[in-house]
Amino acid sequence: MKKQPKHYTPEENVAILRRHLLDKEPISKLCGELGLQPTVF
Repeated sequence: MKKQPKHYTPEENVAILRRHLLDKEPISKLCGELGLQPTVF
């Protein structure tokens, strides 16, 4: 059985983008932490 993808709320999406854009966290770190593919980010 395939794992269902996590659906983030708009607020969660903004928080993730803020971490990258304002806090300068690398995309690779965020994707690893959140279980996302970098191409999706």
